[in-house]
Amino acid sequence: MAGEQQQVLIVTGMSGAGRSTVGNALEDLGWYVVDNLPPQMLRPLVDLVERAGTSLPKIAAVVDVRGGKLFSDLRDIVESLRQGTRLRVLFLEATDAALVRRFEQVRRPHPLQDDGTILDGITAERARMLDMREASDLIIDTSDLNIHQLATVIAGSFAGADTAALQITVLSFGYKYGLPSDADMVADMRFLPNPFWHSELRPFTGLDPQVSEFVLAQEGAAEFVTNYVAAIAPVLAGYQRENKRHATIAVGCTGGKHRSVAVVEELAARLRDQPGVAVSIKHRDLGRE
Repeated sequence: MAGEQQQVLIVTGMSGAGRSTVGNALEDLGWYVVDNLPPQMLRPLVDLVERAGTSLPKIAAVVDVRGGKLFSDLRDIVESLRQGTRLRVLFLEATDAALVRRFEQVRRPHPLQDDGTILDGITAERARMLDMREASDLIIDTSDLNIHQLATVIAGSFAGADTAALQITVLSFGYKYGLPSDADMVADMRFLPNPFWHSELRPFTGLDPQVSEFVLAQEGAAEFVTNYVAAIAPVLAGYQRENKRHATIAVGCTGGKHRSVAVVEELAARLRDQPGVAVSIKHRDLGRE
């Protein structure tokens, strides 16, 4: 029997209603996602979850009409799996008009369209999906949702209590080695005096207290950290509203060894107090000569 914290989610619904978006959003939340799984493979999947224990606590299977005749067994299989398994079914719905528009935009046929129209395929799929819709635990109508809004809905429905809405990496770097290509925001610490020019500090780094204390005691350093955290607070809140789940804040100095390292450590400590945020630290150029 699956552990108390283990969860199995079946994602199904209408083609074009956003299954891929939901799968990506669940992966961002730490779920292990299996796409286009034949219903007959659900039992082996649940068995795998049970054997994996806490190493595989959350797994989602995307199941849809691409399974052909195999799909007709889905409801019976799901009902049998509900016995002794923490299993839920998410059904994605949308209006005919919304689905037709989406298929026309991507210029792809509906999987059940055959020689008919897109609407013919949608009608056939609705009939085939009726049993699963009735057996679902949660139905989400995506007609008026864009991919970002749908991802936000999924985050609100399936993020665990300990899942941060935004993962921030605070990165130190040296300008002489180039700007980080993945930085969302960049701050320049070269306005502070460089410990490199103090022979007693040169061998150390911003991780050492004598360097950190020197850097943060300089005129403007404490003011910068306080004001920078206040300035980016609405940005981080906006990222969460827009379901941007990862962000990198890069802090640079000349060599990436002293000033940027000390400020990154201080910034990270302050940012950990922001709601819904998890913070990690990376010192890109700390070991370079």
